[in-house]
Amino acid sequence: MKDTQPNPGSASLFLCPDGPILVRGDFDVLTPAGDPVPRQRKTVALCRCGASALKPYCDGTHKLINFRTGGPSVAP
Repeated sequence: MKDTQPNPGSASLFLCPDGPILVRGDFDVLTPAGDPVPRQRKTVALCRCGASALKPYCDGTHKLINFRTGGPSVAP
């Protein structure tokens, strides 16, 4: 991984039921090697199903494969 300093901005995350993670705000998306992933918008949808052709971004494939996230986890 590269010694890249992440953007010190702030972001919010929204977990869409049976869908992507929406990220809004000022943030960087990095590859495992630390290289920045280009983005054009302040809000992006990140794939959670693993089947997107645009990874790390969502392309809607979760709907075609009937991806389900399950209910929220509750600690005992």
